[in-house]
Formats: sequence, C-alpha cells, structure tokens
Amino acid sequence: MKKILVANRGEIALRIMRTCRDMGIKTVAVFSEADRRAPFVNYADEAVCIGPPESSQSYLNAEKIIEVAKQLHVDGIHPGYGFLSENANFSDKVKKAGLVFIGPSSDSMRMMGDKLSAKQAAKEHKIPLVPGSDGAITDIKEAIKAAKKAGFPVLIKASAGGGGKGMRVVESEKLLEEQIKLASSEAKSAFGDGAVFIERYVKSPRHIEIQVMGDNHGNVVYLFERECSVQRRHQKVIEEAPSSILTPEIRKDMGECAVRIAKACNYSGAGTVEFLLDENMKFYFLEMNTRLQVEHPVTECITGFDLVREQINVARGNKLSFTQEDIVIRGHAIEVRVYAEDPANNFLPDIGTLKVYSPPKGPGVRVDDGFEERMEIPIYYDSMISKLITYGENREEAIQRMVRAIDEYKISGVETTLPFCKFVMQHKAFVTGKFDTHFVSQYFKPEMLNTPSSDDEATMLAAVAAEILVSKQVKKNISVQASNSNGTNASEWRKRRNYQ
Repeated sequence: MKKILVANRGEIALRIMRTCRDMGIKTVAVFSEADRRAPFVNYADEAVCIGPPESSQSYLNAEKIIEVAKQLHVDGIHPGYGFLSENANFSDKVKKAGLVFIGPSSDSMRMMGDKLSAKQAAKEHKIPLVPGSDGAITDIKEAIKAAKKAGFPVLIKASAGGGGKGMRVVESEKLLEEQIKLASSEAKSAFGDGAVFIERYVKSPRHIEIQVMGDNHGNVVYLFERECSVQRRHQKVIEEAPSSILTPEIRKDMGECAVRIAKACNYSGAGTVEFLLDENMKFYFLEMNTRLQVEHPVTECITGFDLVREQINVARGNKLSFTQEDIVIRGHAIEVRVYAEDPANNFLPDIGTLKVYSPPKGPGVRVDDGFEERMEIPIYYDSMISKLITYGENREEAIQRMVRAIDEYKISGVETTLPFCKFVMQHKAFVTGKFDTHFVSQYFKPEMLNTPSSDDEATMLAAVAAEILVSKQVKKNISVQASNSNGTNASEWRKRRNYQ
C-alpha cells in the first residue's frame, strides 16, 4: 500500500496523514470548498476538491470519493470517524472498485451497526445485557410487558444511530406509548430507521469502553479501557485511560467480553466495545463502534501503540504486531474535546473566526487539531476545534498537566469548552473519581465558570503587551547588567522522561 486517500477532514485527516508519512505512504486529501485552506489539505501529497461545503455533496459523496481514488491510483481509503466510516455500502463500493477499505468488513459493520443485532450477538456469547425487550417494539402491549419486566424507569433507544437521538427516559407506564412514538419519529428522521427498543434505565451509570484490535488471521486483542462518563447531550466531552475505578478483575472480564463480541462478527481493524457500569460495579454491553474513536489518543498514550499504523498494517494483510501479553498499562492519559461551544449557553455552537489560536506545549502534552489562527470554523460540520491530551505517570499528574495545558491554550474569536473542561479537572467529584454520566446535570452551572470571555482575555493580553512595550521604551537608554546567560535552571533539569 503506497498511497492512501483519507476520506475525512480536520484533525483526524491530519492525524492519519502523519502516520502515513511516518510509514512512507503518500496521501490524498479530498476536501469541500469550505476546507480549501485547511491544514490537512496543505499537508497531503495531493488534494482534490470534491464539492460544495454541504456534507451530502462532499464528504458523504461516496461515488465522487471513489472516482478520485481511482484517478489518482490510490491503493486504499481510510475513512477516519464520522461521515462514511461506518457505512457498509461505502465499504462494499470501495472493495468493488478494487481498492482496500481500511476498516472492518461490511458484514461486521452491518451486524454491529444495528443495536438489536449487536445485542443478539452479545446474548449468544453470554455477554451481560441491560434487561429489556428482546427486539424492536412493534406493539404497545409488548412494550408495556417488556417495560414492566425490566422495571421502571426505562430507556427507549433507537436501533440505528446514536448521539442521544431517538432516546427517551420513561418514568411510568402512562407515558410509555407517547414517548415510544416520539422516539421512533426522531429516529426515523435522523437515521431513516424508526425501530426502537426498551432497556431498564440505569440511574447512575459510568460509560466505559474497551479498545479492540483484530486482524484477518483470527487474532483479536483488547487494549484496555477508556472512561467516557463526562458528557453533555449524551455526547462525550472528556475521556481518560485507564478508568479510575476498575479493578484488575473487572478490567479483564470486560476486555475478554469485548474480544468475544469482536470475534462474533469476525472483526478486523480498530473497534470499540462500549459498556455501562452501574453503581454495583456490574457491567452491561451497550454497543460496538466499528471504526477508530475520537478518543483513541489516550489509549495510544498508555499502551505505546499507534492505532492508525496497526489499522493500515491489518488492511495490508499483516498479523497484529503484538499479542495480548505485550499490552500493558503505563501511566495515565486524559483527553478533552475542545469544541467551539458556549458552556454558559447550554453548550450551543459558537461559530466564528479564530482571532487568536495558540495551542499549549511542553512535557506530556499532545494536541490533535485541524485549525490555524485566522481560520473560520465552518457551520457545516462538527464544531470540534481540537483534542487536547495530557499524559502523566499517574492520574494526578495527568490532571495537573491538563489544568496547566488549558491555561496555556489561547483561543479568541469563539467561545470554547476549555473553561468547562478546567472546571471538571478541578471538581472534587472528578478528582476523586466519584462521578457518572450525570456529572453535568449534578455539578455544573454556567455561573460557576466565572471566567472572562475569550475576546475579553485577548483584550487584556493586548493591554499587557502594550504596557510592556511602553516600559521598554522608557528604559531604552538605561544600562542594565545582564544576568549570566549560561546559568542552568535546576528545575528545568530535575526530571528527564520520555512521554508518549
């Protein structure tokens, strides 16, 4: 495989291209008119505009993407996450065109992409499931029976899709029929599939997911867990690895369950099996994501493996480069998603131009981003600016580094989730590990941030800079004895470490 087309945009496209360059593989970027000046377009060896800003006419245009790949003699297509990454039909079309789809087979995607078929596979392989209906709800009497058996409150969920769409919590039987209709209608609108099912509502869940990797030779391993419980609107904002509460025994049980799920669908490549963990430390299968996850960097930090490199090697037909025994946890990593959203206004998107954009640096800090200063954040796509990752020898060090990195991260022109993420890092519930997916509703109120807006901060910085300049002008003719420029600051040399 000598040339790969990355069928995605932004930070994930750039992240994939960097690994390709490490491997000596040429890359092709496909981009919309809105992304013409994006860093990933400039970084690629070749780049082709495939349409207008709207996703349906660009990043979701499977035929156009494959056409470009064939014209430029591409060997494989990496879909990243989102867009066409879990589209089984796209995978089939790529294969039919004589190209390699860098991901699982279309059969695996179809089996795990539908939550009901995934639950059935889990049931057959004795994976714990949240009590609920055996299949899609087609009759209100069946729904009432299933809900009573599971026990109220119950959760109505869409069979297709995710992100909280088609999801309803129902506290009593009298509300069940109405909420099923609303959930089904929302699911139909969002995913084209109105099928819904019922599960017992786990009141204080933790969201724990297991990273798996398989090859085409029957090998499947798990690379431990990620804790993804800090969410807003059922979508993740902060992730960490490993979880602060799992015992080695539970970690092993969850990992082995994830491997059984992956083997049930003959999985190859990178995938994630998601679980709910209740207050009694019992875990239940939730779903499987048949792609690279947004939060994969924290797994890379604690294991030392490049998951994109493994994806590409598996797609080449190679065996995994490591066994289960080779994978050990080293240190702790945390990722915060930096969205152009206003936490003080219900996390609503705040689109604009990045007047100031200066990411943090230093020991244990990694920034996966897709923007540069003075770029405009398009209204057509997800509002994530970057992923900020910190790594430490332990959780405390990773948290401290995250606070420092957030303070150093300078962004103006748009509101971001950085103040909220700092609030989380310093909250007692997070620091002690005693939190669940209700963190935002239980602990966060906008007025708790008490931070100036990014524009105000930029103004203050400009004022400070002006004051320094004036001071320098006043002291221009004053002779100042220079300090010893060759002196060594002992604090800078106190520790010498290698960080992932």
